Amino acid sequence: MALTDFPNQDFEQPEPRPDSAERGSVRDRLVPPFQGSPLWGWLGPILVALFGAFLRFDRLGTPKAVVFDETYYAKDAYSLINFGVERVAVQDADKMLLAGNTGIWKQCGPEQIGECASYVVHPPLGKWMIGVGEWLFGPNPFGWRFAAALIGALSILMLARLARRMTRSTLLGCMAGLLLALDGLHFVLSRTALLDVFLMFWVLAGFACLVVDRDASRARLVTWYENATTDSPGGPWLGMRPWRIAAGVCLGAACAVKWSGIFFLVAFAVMTLLWDAGARRAIGLRRPYGGMLRHDLPTGLVAVAAAPALTFVATWAGWFASPYGWGRNWAQATSGGWVYFIFNSAGSWLNYQLQVLGFHTGLTQSHPYQSQPWQWPLLLRPVAFFYESPTTGCGSDRCSQAVLGVGTPVIWYAGFAALVALVAWYVSTRDWRAGAVLLTYAVGWLPWFYYAIADNRTMFLFYTAPMIPFMILALTLVVGLVIGPAGSVPARRRVFGAALSGAFVLVALINFWWLYPVISAEIIPYDDWHRRMLLDRWI
Repeated sequence: MALTDFPNQDFEQPEPRPDSAERGSVRDRLVPPFQGSPLWGWLGPILVALFGAFLRFDRLGTPKAVVFDETYYAKDAYSLINFGVERVAVQDADKMLLAGNTGIWKQCGPEQIGECASYVVHPPLGKWMIGVGEWLFGPNPFGWRFAAALIGALSILMLARLARRMTRSTLLGCMAGLLLALDGLHFVLSRTALLDVFLMFWVLAGFACLVVDRDASRARLVTWYENATTDSPGGPWLGMRPWRIAAGVCLGAACAVKWSGIFFLVAFAVMTLLWDAGARRAIGLRRPYGGMLRHDLPTGLVAVAAAPALTFVATWAGWFASPYGWGRNWAQATSGGWVYFIFNSAGSWLNYQLQVLGFHTGLTQSHPYQSQPWQWPLLLRPVAFFYESPTTGCGSDRCSQAVLGVGTPVIWYAGFAALVALVAWYVSTRDWRAGAVLLTYAVGWLPWFYYAIADNRTMFLFYTAPMIPFMILALTLVVGLVIGPAGSVPARRRVFGAALSGAFVLVALINFWWLYPVISAEIIPYDDWHRRMLLDRWI
């Protein structure tokens, strides 16, 4: 089953209301049926996700060291688990943590509250998630990387199911999940206690919930249309739509990992309302936008405004409940009644957010692995998360052990080409899938151009983490076009398209296998490491 086996566009011309004999075609057009076995619709993605999980959990505790910015997040996460807020660590806390010493924070009494509070510049949810692994397995490399590996594996399953829903093809869904499992940057971030893999997960989850909501709301709209006895120019109210509320919670969680989640929240809010208007137009309603504004916008504001805001604030519960949070002003907040406590705490919290905003807009310190957003799609400057030169273990007199944060080149270069092809496809067909993928990729990428040009901000390749699943979705959509629709193109073309697509996945697998030693901290001869550096700027 290929991508183009069914029409699935939002911008069909309005048609006259069909008679009862024709109404089935309206349902098929607005809510195309899934093809193939529902059982394999789950088993296939689960098997792909298990393969990705094996890759990510195998040797997860290697290297037995604090890798790149794990030095911040592993300690902050364990502090959250113990105290509810981030506290200042003592000198040599990295070595103490690796040695299993949990007393790595300054011991402060009530009179030294200000000295204990740690100034952190990202919201707490990602660190809470890292902390769960440390709570389960202890403050060790496996413990603080456990949540990232689990979330990485779950994102593979989610993408496979999402791609299946968008294409109605289990095969294409599994291919999307497999490509994500084989991407080098997703692999590295899934084995490192940084925040970006959690941001990627919640953005992807929010998008997936909106796609499910799109199917569910269109199905309800068609049911109303088939049974309506009176004419309504704008259509009906479609209910509270729990999947859209779930999307709002997920996008609020994305913002609670990193503030850059707000870009996706705003874009998805507009996108889901345009989908609603498109659905009302597709069944021939005379006032589709009026119906959207009257019936969909009010509940949409609950889903994409109230739910994210409540989720974001809720993740700061530890800060509100503890006297040791940065800028908490606990003594002042507790000097009056409950009303004074609430308003004073809210004021302190908002002031903290303004401090964080000032930090991010003023972050211009040079870093040896920084890169600009226009360099990211071509992997021109990856990040060396870890590098050592062991004296033994590789059968050579010069060894290397590295974790290079870089994407699988075959996937990234083909993915960028697929995005370009998707632009032409969307212009010619106005297919909602192409538009949604292009919008999400652009939202994850283009804002960084502003910060690079206007603020000269320090940035890194791994900021692309939320874009990776959508780059792979672009590849998946183009593969569906290459294979072509069953019954509408010559069988020879479909065989050739399937063979070409299979060959691409095989090349991606080989490329990942070639990179694997330098993204997983295997000890190999230096010459083998050097051969895997595609460009001089990878070194």
